[in-house]
Amino acid sequence: MNAMTTIPQPIVSSVIHQNQSHYNHLLTSLSASSSLLHLKQIHTQILRSGLDRSNSLLIKLVLSACTLSSPSLDYALLVFYQMHNPEPHLSNKLLRELSRSSKPEKALLAYAKMREQGLVIDSFSFPPLLKASTRVSRLIEGMELHGFASKMDFVSDPYCGNGRFNNVLPLIEEMKRSNIKPDEKIFSTVLSACGRARNLELGKAIHELIAENEVVVDHNLQCALIIMYAGCGSMDMARSLYKELSPKNIVVSTAMITGYSNVGKVESGFLIFDQMAEKDLVCWSAMISGYAEGGQPQDALQLFHKMLSFGVKPDQVTMLSVVSACANLGALDHAIQIQSYIDENGFCGALPVNNALIDMYAKCGDLKRARGVFARMHRRNVITWSSMIGAYAVHGDAVKALELFHEMKTQKIKPNGVTFVGLLYACSHAGLVEEGQKLFASMVNDHNIVPKREHYGCMVDLYGRANLLRKALQVIEEMPMAPNVVIWGSLMAACRIYNEVELGEFAAKRVLELDPYHDGAHILLSNIYAKERRWENVGEMRRLMQHKGVVKQRGCSRIELDGEIHEFLTADRNHNETDDIYAKLDEVVSELEVAGYTPNMCCVLVDLDEEEKMKALLWHSEKLALCYGLLRRKRGSCIRIIKNLRVCEDCHNFMKLASKVYETRIIVRDRTRFHDYNDGACSCKDYW
Repeated sequence: MNAMTTIPQPIVSSVIHQNQSHYNHLLTSLSASSSLLHLKQIHTQILRSGLDRSNSLLIKLVLSACTLSSPSLDYALLVFYQMHNPEPHLSNKLLRELSRSSKPEKALLAYAKMREQGLVIDSFSFPPLLKASTRVSRLIEGMELHGFASKMDFVSDPYCGNGRFNNVLPLIEEMKRSNIKPDEKIFSTVLSACGRARNLELGKAIHELIAENEVVVDHNLQCALIIMYAGCGSMDMARSLYKELSPKNIVVSTAMITGYSNVGKVESGFLIFDQMAEKDLVCWSAMISGYAEGGQPQDALQLFHKMLSFGVKPDQVTMLSVVSACANLGALDHAIQIQSYIDENGFCGALPVNNALIDMYAKCGDLKRARGVFARMHRRNVITWSSMIGAYAVHGDAVKALELFHEMKTQKIKPNGVTFVGLLYACSHAGLVEEGQKLFASMVNDHNIVPKREHYGCMVDLYGRANLLRKALQVIEEMPMAPNVVIWGSLMAACRIYNEVELGEFAAKRVLELDPYHDGAHILLSNIYAKERRWENVGEMRRLMQHKGVVKQRGCSRIELDGEIHEFLTADRNHNETDDIYAKLDEVVSELEVAGYTPNMCCVLVDLDEEEKMKALLWHSEKLALCYGLLRRKRGSCIRIIKNLRVCEDCHNFMKLASKVYETRIIVRDRTRFHDYNDGACSCKDYW
């Protein structure tokens, strides 16, 4: 029987009459009850005696749960939702009690649920709702804003937080029909929730209602509007309102910084940050996070150290952004320093921080330290295991990734979609096609995980790398969702490697249909033609790129030496030791040629003469970074390089020979994985 079923009143009355003494006993017991356990025992008796059809008894149970010394509002709501078409006055009683409680937002949640169930609600319900909304606003205003995010989480009420956007406008419309006008506090609460939920359409509708109701836009309401627009990424509207705001407070300025960061305009956010007279921890954290997530990890770390110099102590949220910045930078020395700070300042027991450290060390090329963090953890969750599996995967150690997965299962840790992305990625980069197929099937059949695009993308990559291009295409054609640029690009890259011109052209055109300005698609298509020496087609592609304004992403490599990051572009001559670096390059080439190195001109996919091809090949950014490392490092030490693009075949062979000739371990992180060169061999086993 569902909540909408109406029980004939005579039947209810008959049941109560037959059990009148028991009914009175239960009513008395409810009045005397002082604990949730006692209430649950009474509830059990109500159910056993068939008196659960009595709304008067159940509403007493609900109200008793609300008025305990330690109220159980969730239990009260659970019982209420099981009532059979409660009368409006019963709903009003519940809303009134909830609005008076320590969690007035529960009144708003209950109202939303009542509307969903189609319960009759009269105008007497609006006063407690107004009271609840006002109390929510006051609680928010009274919060010590250690965190802008904390406030936003709090106001993400049942309307916007649970996706019930359609309940907000009807509530306000009903208030209007009842001559109850929403005030600025109600609007502020709802606007804040809209911003948190990033529902711009609803936020704009509320803004229009404010104008229609001629509500005075005071400072607080203007702040709420700015926060809403910034949270929804509508930075033009947010900026225009922010300019008019006076005085500007930390909360709104932080919202602007976060909003700009979310839309990729980190420097615009920094302009606001830089002009702020006062900065709290949340503001610093927002700016650090903006840099870390916006591809500017060095700026994030510099700002972190500046924050410390001002005497501002970070919290866990700040440290997660800093660890993320270190991971993106790939600088091991910086990473070690950050872990020392974490251990010395009491963050080492935080599960999210340790999970992030595993990822950081993996991306900095130090699997040993990643394993060390994993081993020291007394508490692990699925993220911990998935992070370690992903670490092995990106380093090409599929065997260890699979072993860890089996250990994870023996520990009764249930894998999730991220776990399988790591496993499939590991199989893809190790050429374990059959194992990858089994894992994909197990994910669906044994773990009931619905594959997402990234899982299908891994399968396309798995087949593509193994030269099973038709199977890769079949996966794309049978996907239940539309393939994206990444999936088509993966197939196209495989076609270039295996000289599948026709299928490569087909995949490239699909990429360009989805993203006409995708630089990688233009280049890969051009490279396919270049390998076939179809220079006329290459020229057409270059002219098309010029016409569209598409510029090829330039190769860039970073190397960390003595805590300092040095960056090199292809054919770079901006370093202050440029002459020494190129002299070292000539020396290295000469020594490697003795060891059997021959430049692979096939990697130069442009129509140049032999001398120009040689320069284009030898001046790749990772070769320049390596030579600088050889200049500055002692013989036998490890050199770590971060590359933004895939390592080409020539550079791969160059690094292998250099590791042997110079007795130096060389670790290169390219766009997709790590290459650990040692004694003339690579960890990828030449499969990448």
